[in-house]
Parts: sequence; structure tokens; C-alpha cells
Amino acid sequence: MSAKKVIATDKAPMGLKGIYSQAIVANGTVYCSGSVAMDPATGKIIDGDVQAHTHQCIKNLTAVLAAAGTTIDHVVKVGVFLADMKDFAAMNEVYATYWGENKPCRTCVAAKQLPLGTDVEIECIAVLP
Repeated sequence: MSAKKVIATDKAPMGLKGIYSQAIVANGTVYCSGSVAMDPATGKIIDGDVQAHTHQCIKNLTAVLAAAGTTIDHVVKVGVFLADMKDFAAMNEVYATYWGENKPCRTCVAAKQLPLGTDVEIECIAVLP
């Protein structure tokens, strides 16, 4: 049985202390907590629409993945949570620009409410290279 390693970086918003970690590495797999469009420097949701927020979520996840020793190219599963499915097409326009031609598996669901009143939250699972 291998140990798990907690990942923490100040290049992405920190998890709520004592509640969750930004990511955990176990058995060569990186499990990233959900990321909202928070600026790591200010701790506030960035200005903008669901597209700007989608970019920031993925930027935050990219920083966590780098701290874990992998990249977004090694993501195998993504979970997207939208506050309103009306934002599905707009989110997808931005999402489609990431991960190259071979996209990871993905689930996208609407959630009644997301943290800090934001419109999108994204989580992912990646493998170590």
C-alpha cells in the first residue's frame, strides 16, 4: 500500500484549512479538488463571465497539477459544475481550447449553488508522467 501525498501551492487558491487539500497524489494518480475562478493572490472571484471564470478555473488546476509533478496533458477525467446549464455552450467554447485533440473523459452537471456564488467549478484527475 502506497502513501498519499498532500499537494499545496500558493500559485492556486488554497483549500479551506482543515477542510480539504488542493490535491492528493496516490498510486501515481493526482486527484484535484474543485477549483472556482478565484485569484490566488486576492482570494476573490475574478471579474467576468462564465468564459473568464472557466479560464481561471483551468489556470488554477494547471498550477496545482504542476505542483504535483504533472500537467494538464495528463488529465484523464474532468468534472464541471455549472450554476446554470444556460452557460453550457459558453463554457464549452473555452473548455475546448484546452487538452489538445484527445480530451479527457468529462462529466458536466448543473448544481443548485456553487461556492462564493460563482457560475462554474471544475475538478480533475490526472496521472503522473
